[in-house]
Amino acid sequence: MITSKDVDHISWLASIKLGEDELEQFVAQFNSILEYFHELDGVDTEGVEPTYRVVDLANIFRDDSVKASLSQEAALKNAPKREEGYFKSPRIV
Repeated sequence: MITSKDVDHISWLASIKLGEDELEQFVAQFNSILEYFHELDGVDTEGVEPTYRVVDLANIFRDDSVKASLSQEAALKNAPKREEGYFKSPRIV
């Protein structure tokens, strides 16, 4: 069972501020979801083949093909800053 303290902790982790009415609303919604999971736990799945994919697709990858790429000069053409053939960006500490 989810308590208002649990929802308050979850909202703190998500950096979301909740009002008291919202807190109680989420407690009810989370508990409703958990009740549904408990209901699903009771479903008899004996003899049911596990489903790994809903859509029956098999390897839909395309073949690799070699194509010409941009030259270094063309790639750096619109770069605001560059140095020795590379993009230059501000140092982030």
